[in-house]
Amino acid sequence: MNIKHVFFDLDHTLWDFEKNSELAFQKVFLANNISVELPAFLKVYKPLNKKYWKLYREEKVTKEALRYGRLKNTFDAINYTVSDDLINLIAIEYIATLADFNHLFDGTFELLDYLKDKYKLHIITNGFEEIQRKKMINSKIHHYFDNIITSDSVGVKKPNPKVFNFALEVSKAKKEQSIMIGDSLEADILGALDVGLDAIHCNFEESKKETSKIKTVFSLLEIKQYL
Repeated sequence: MNIKHVFFDLDHTLWDFEKNSELAFQKVFLANNISVELPAFLKVYKPLNKKYWKLYREEKVTKEALRYGRLKNTFDAINYTVSDDLINLIAIEYIATLADFNHLFDGTFELLDYLKDKYKLHIITNGFEEIQRKKMINSKIHHYFDNIITSDSVGVKKPNPKVFNFALEVSKAKKEQSIMIGDSLEADILGALDVGLDAIHCNFEESKKETSKIKTVFSLLEIKQYL
């Protein structure tokens, strides 16, 4: 492999989204006197959030519809009455609060320290522009990366080829010398492979099975075997 550029996804790959999200909801619900059992809320919210993010990637819902809809649908499903004004407030406060919590997956710093002198490192994320950089700065990984490409800055989301081509152009990288590392088979891995980048799938969910013919790791430090 003649790899010179390594592109990472952020959420669910380096930054432990589920753990940080749970802590953010805990803080926001307490501040707004939302008296729901958090585990029961999250059990419903997590699959709804994934559904809305898929719709968002496919340009079928707006950012605002995602933020409101995933909360509204969850509260409705658990029969907890919340006004639209409060849902919108929670949506705003949740996004603002996410970066207050900075749990990373085990091995993040060790891996980035291992890679930083060997490759140019970059981020490609579908996350919101206003929060992704803050997450990286607060979790002390911002300085490892030469470029941070967000879907907001491109105008489309992974797996749209425009995102990967834009990232290659900004990073002055050739696709045959680049590799994408991420958790989403659809957005990160197949999206990258479709435009000619190599890819490594971070399969951190035990419920998922290994996909044949795709480089797969089950922990971050396993990436060292490929790079």
